[in-house]
Amino acid sequence: MKVLIIGGSGFLGTELVRQATAAGWETAATYCSRPGTIPGALWHQLDLRAPGHIDEVLAAVDPGAVINATSGNGDWAVTAEGAIRLAMAAAKRGCRLVHVSSDAVFSGSRIHYDETCLPDPVTPYGAAKATAETAVRLLAPAAAVARTSLIIGYGTSVHERLVHALAADAHDGVLFTDDIRCPVHFEDLASALRQLAVSDQAGVFHLAGADALSRYELGVLIAQRDGLDARLLPAGRRADSQVPGALDVRLDSSATQRRLHTRLRGAREFLQAR
Repeated sequence: MKVLIIGGSGFLGTELVRQATAAGWETAATYCSRPGTIPGALWHQLDLRAPGHIDEVLAAVDPGAVINATSGNGDWAVTAEGAIRLAMAAAKRGCRLVHVSSDAVFSGSRIHYDETCLPDPVTPYGAAKATAETAVRLLAPAAAVARTSLIIGYGTSVHERLVHALAADAHDGVLFTDDIRCPVHFEDLASALRQLAVSDQAGVFHLAGADALSRYELGVLIAQRDGLDARLLPAGRRADSQVPGALDVRLDSSATQRRLHTRLRGAREFLQAR
C-alpha cells in the first residue's frame, strides 16, 4: 500500500503516519509549515489553497490511497475549498480517497445522528466541513467520508491540554456540562481510517467513541487519569455563554462498527485512571 496522508504533521495525521509506517506501508505525508518527525515517511509541503499544488504532490507520490486528515482550523479556503480541490485531483488520478469530516456538521437539534443524517451546521467550521463532505461525495462517489468527534490521545490533544491548563489556573476558561459529544481515541480512529483506505467501501461512516460525555465529564476523566485534582476544574453551561455551536451531538457509530474490525472504545474505557 502506498498512501498519502494530507495533514500528516497534525494531531491525527501524526498517528496515521505512525501506524502506516509501522504497518510497512509506503507512506508520504504533507505539512503546511513544518514536516513531521516520524522516520520512514516522505514529507511534502502542501498548501491546499493553491490551485494546482495538490496535483503536483499527487503526481510526485502516485499514491493508491489518500487520507485527508487536515482540519483546516476553520479556514474556509483549506477546510472547504481545499478539500474540493483534493477530491477533484484524486478522482482524476483514480486514487482511493478517505475524507475525515466532523460532528460539527450537525446542529444538535435531533441529538442522535446516524450515517444517514444530512448536515445542518450552525457554525462556520461546521458549514465548511459540510460543504467539503458534500462535494467529496459528488466529485468522488467511491470515496469514504468519515465523520468523527472529539479526538483524544495521550495528553497532547486540544481538550487534554485545556484540562491541564484549567487545573493549573481555573481563570483560563470553563468546561461545559451541557456540551455533549462522543470522544474517540486517536489510535482507534487512525486504525479505522486505515481500514477504510484499503477497502472499497464508499459513502458516509461514523467513527466516534461508544460513550456520550459532556466536556466537563470528559475533563474529569482526563484529570483522574493524569493524577490531577478534578475538583479544580471549573464547570459551566454553554447555553449561558456566548460561545456558538451545537450542544448535544451524539454520533451513532453502530452501523459503521459492524463493518469494521477496529473497535471504537468509549472514553470511560480508554481514559481509565492509571
